[in-house]
Amino acid sequence: MLQSTETYWQIIQEMKSTDVQFDQQRLESAWEVAQAAYRGHDHWTGEPLMKHVLGVLRVLLPFQPDEDAVIACLLCRVLQTKYWTLAELEESFGSKIRELVSGVHLLSHITLRDRRSSVEDLRMMLLTVSDDIRTILIILCNRCYLLSSNTLPVFEAKNVAQDALQLFAPVAARLGIYNLKNMMESLSFPTLYPTDAERLEQQLLRIHKSHGDVLGRVSRSLQTYFEEHNMDVEISVREKQLFSIFRKMKEKSLTHMFDLHDLFAVRVVVKSEADCYRALGLLHQIGRPVPNRFKDYIAFPKPNGYQSLHTTLMQLPGTTDELICVEAQIRTEDMHREAEFGVASHWMYKQNGSAERAVHAVALHNVLSAQQELSDGSESSGALADHIFVLTPHEDIVELPAGATPLDLAFQIHTDLGLAFRGARVNGSMVTIDYHLENGDVVEILKNKTPTPSPQWMKLLKMASSRSRLKRYLYAQNRPQFVSNGRIEVNKVLRKHHLPVLDSDLSILRKFEGEALTVQQREDILMKIGQGSERASVLLTHLDALKGKGIEAPVNRESRVRVSTAANAVEVEGGITMPTALAKCCKPTHASSPDIKGVVSRMGHIKVHKAGCRMLRNANTERLVRVWWV
Repeated sequence: MLQSTETYWQIIQEMKSTDVQFDQQRLESAWEVAQAAYRGHDHWTGEPLMKHVLGVLRVLLPFQPDEDAVIACLLCRVLQTKYWTLAELEESFGSKIRELVSGVHLLSHITLRDRRSSVEDLRMMLLTVSDDIRTILIILCNRCYLLSSNTLPVFEAKNVAQDALQLFAPVAARLGIYNLKNMMESLSFPTLYPTDAERLEQQLLRIHKSHGDVLGRVSRSLQTYFEEHNMDVEISVREKQLFSIFRKMKEKSLTHMFDLHDLFAVRVVVKSEADCYRALGLLHQIGRPVPNRFKDYIAFPKPNGYQSLHTTLMQLPGTTDELICVEAQIRTEDMHREAEFGVASHWMYKQNGSAERAVHAVALHNVLSAQQELSDGSESSGALADHIFVLTPHEDIVELPAGATPLDLAFQIHTDLGLAFRGARVNGSMVTIDYHLENGDVVEILKNKTPTPSPQWMKLLKMASSRSRLKRYLYAQNRPQFVSNGRIEVNKVLRKHHLPVLDSDLSILRKFEGEALTVQQREDILMKIGQGSERASVLLTHLDALKGKGIEAPVNRESRVRVSTAANAVEVEGGITMPTALAKCCKPTHASSPDIKGVVSRMGHIKVHKAGCRMLRNANTERLVRVWWV
């Protein structure tokens, strides 16, 4: 059985002090698993893995996490020990723990280093990988704990701080979890901007020396004032943190922080929404409101759900200078919880167990929807909604569409890897080639020494780009045989009419309806005949060298191919040679339409259209290929 360690019982006692219901035996089992799995393993920062996990849990506990969140936090690193797989986690602790641990394991690898995506896409990846706020919350708590570490080398400390300021703090702000946002910013700022932090610290010290404890005096005066007017309020004060001061002074081109209107702030927490407006009226009587500084976030909440009344006042009792501004934030207790804990507050303070806490998923969805509507990158952000993210054994994150297979992943990493695909291990276990990958899966691709692709793979590949790469390879492999078959068919027709057979330069095919063809274009004609998509007798009637030689055939207008001339030669994506035809609907030319697109027809050639051609709207997207004028 588990030994009674002080830390474990601290966790139990803290959870018992809240309204969260939990199974102590299940929690005890998770603790035993964590201790056994982490024994002898270190985190990449150098500290023991168990110590790191407990440090993250200490940051998480103020959010009153439920049983699953605590277990997921304890076990979030077991996949790094190679002793546990996701399947084993699900068998021991259920599907929800598997989902949480998988999400945390994946998101813990998102950093600014070696990124292939924009910062905004990385932020949206953090927000959209899981619809469970607990996943993101554990990640944010992990980042806060990393920032508090004193054992990191200078360059690693700067990398962690940079990630926090650019990635994780903005995500916390979007979710309204301002206490974690403020914690990350206050810990990161001195690491990244030591000179600016020291300069602002000195300015703040001079303000304190000149004006004393302004906030303490204002708080006491307001408390007495509200009591005299029979209002039950809780008053707290805050001084703007250094990074927020630094950012706002930079935005407004200010040289001294005393010029900020919200350097000092008091929070007035009341019982009801009506009391908010009553308190606002009383504050406007005791202080002088600053024009254009009133904001009603109760009637018009922020996209992340934040609600409060904001007003800026001068000449409040307790201030020593009539120019000192104090921002007042007036809110109810529920609004205050929302302001501190954001989306997390939707499940923290529910009384009826996990079923009712499920509303946090709806709240998270609403926040993300509102954010995407306001975001300049909403289109790209929305595109992430139907995607999953998996890890390679080297811990690189790869984005795939939902339902993608290991074969898709192989082609996304590199075409050669896809063509040599032999099998795949997902989370340490062999899977079938059509296995549907999930968020957080760790996928190892096994390869053959030489490419051995099968045409049957076309049905298994989810991604159009993967199918296109496979199609081009299969086409290139079969081209010599098609050209050879075409030569045989053309020679049959020529012999039938007692004409010389094709020579090595395919001289008879040199001119096609008055247009000079390159050797490659001549081979394209033979390939089409060899594929069976064109009849030799039909095509030969269009050759200038054979006109008047007695070759006649019924002309099928549908099957005619107009080969690009040298002046309008087209190159296909991937460098693969394919027969091309200029579309008659828009008649593209090198001179009149520099931007073109190609569509692979059922006849086996590429129809070249102007990029703005209306016919492209109805084209199958899987048949579209990139082409350009040579």
